[in-house]
Amino acid sequence: MKANDLYKYILSGVLIVGASACEETFAPSTAIEETSALTNAGDVETATIGTYAVLRNPSYVRSVHFLTEFPSDEVAQGQSSSDDLTRAYRYTHINTSSHCTNFWGQAYKVIAAANKIIAYVADDASADLKQLKGENLYLRAMMHYNLVRVFGRPYPQGNGAGAGVPILKDGLSDEETTGLSRSSVKEVYDFVIADLLKAADLMSVDKGNSFASKEVAYALLSRVYLYKEDNENAVKYADLVINSGRYALLDGANFQGYFKMDPETNPETIMCIRHTKVQNQDFSAIGSMYFSGDVAGNPAGQGVSGWGEIYASEKLVNQYALHPKDLRKSFITPYVLNGVQQKNLKLTPQTPMYYVNKYNLQESIINLSSPVYLRLAEMYLNRAEANAKLGKTAAALADVNIIRTRAGLDDALYTSLPAGKTALDIVLEERWMELAFEGHRSYDLFRNNRSMIRNYPGTHSLNNTPTTNVNQTVPATDARVIFFIPQSEIDKNSKLTQNP
Repeated sequence: MKANDLYKYILSGVLIVGASACEETFAPSTAIEETSALTNAGDVETATIGTYAVLRNPSYVRSVHFLTEFPSDEVAQGQSSSDDLTRAYRYTHINTSSHCTNFWGQAYKVIAAANKIIAYVADDASADLKQLKGENLYLRAMMHYNLVRVFGRPYPQGNGAGAGVPILKDGLSDEETTGLSRSSVKEVYDFVIADLLKAADLMSVDKGNSFASKEVAYALLSRVYLYKEDNENAVKYADLVINSGRYALLDGANFQGYFKMDPETNPETIMCIRHTKVQNQDFSAIGSMYFSGDVAGNPAGQGVSGWGEIYASEKLVNQYALHPKDLRKSFITPYVLNGVQQKNLKLTPQTPMYYVNKYNLQESIINLSSPVYLRLAEMYLNRAEANAKLGKTAAALADVNIIRTRAGLDDALYTSLPAGKTALDIVLEERWMELAFEGHRSYDLFRNNRSMIRNYPGTHSLNNTPTTNVNQTVPATDARVIFFIPQSEIDKNSKLTQNP
């Protein structure tokens, strides 16, 4: 998207956003005309609230979830869908993907809006204004990082030399911004890290877990450093979050109800995309793809409360079954009717319907959720993975054991490495079980040069001959590990090159 197209959006008084099945209007508390915007701290705060509101747009939050989660081996699609999400799941990407187009446009919309504030607020402004500038630096970094993850190859493949995404900076002239080329993956990572470090330095206020803060910036730095294999810094910033005293792991019944509680009262969530009761997206919500049932969490047939087309994979279900006490099984709701596990009959072999409830039942509303972007458990697992790669096996296993203890597996802790497994094997397996359905799994594998192996029923079998062969293996080097740049953006900007 051309930057002069991007800059026209946010600071008008009302943000109009939509998805394929619904449309919602977000209105900041005070309307500001772009021509008169940003004349005082109140204007900057109102504009920043408007920028956060874009994150709730289904064209952003729903589309980016589909692009990052559905290519994994922890989900199974039970039937082909006319929605573009089927192609994301099956690795049959096209350059006119609606979800890629949605995500690209909304992410750069956030960046363009953040740039207005970043350019307006001086680094030596008042503490309140510096806080807001820091939040916008964080949002700009978050969007660039999400974009390069989806459209650029994992950093370890070529040490970041591959094509990333355009970097949209503040302060560029119209001529400079109308035809941006793709920066390298390394250049995007470096830009993201610089923004996050500056954001952390500027921010001094904790507004709650739906806003950026110093610790939110540290948490994303831990992830970004881990993904570029700067393991010392991944540990450093995970430590800063863990030792900040701001967050605590939930346990027992509280952990089982993690995604159902009011997110603002959740001590483990570092940052989420907050949806209130009046912002429920219903059938256009992420959870509508995963669950259909009643407000008590009892499962029902497809279409009762949601589409119910994406299930927990048999592979993941079987992994949880190795430990019957694992509390994380609570996030999967088997659809059992009269004692019989129900199956989606639209494929051969039929797909077991294991509903997922991580995106449902918040505050007793079936399809309401506030998708979690960063949480404390990830910080322990980031630190564990980084230590595993640094050869600090005991430290890595200690952090894995913290997560397993919280999950109710205090009788299945690691005192040494099991035969035939490395510390990294253990950490990646724990990340799989702990962070399932949160958009991490496929990238965890690919950035570690591991293949995605699907050996369970799902529409990925439709790639095969015969279609009853359920196996699909996607190597980390496969071209379709990443998505095509939206063709509509290339049509607007001839400097954009397409992914192979």
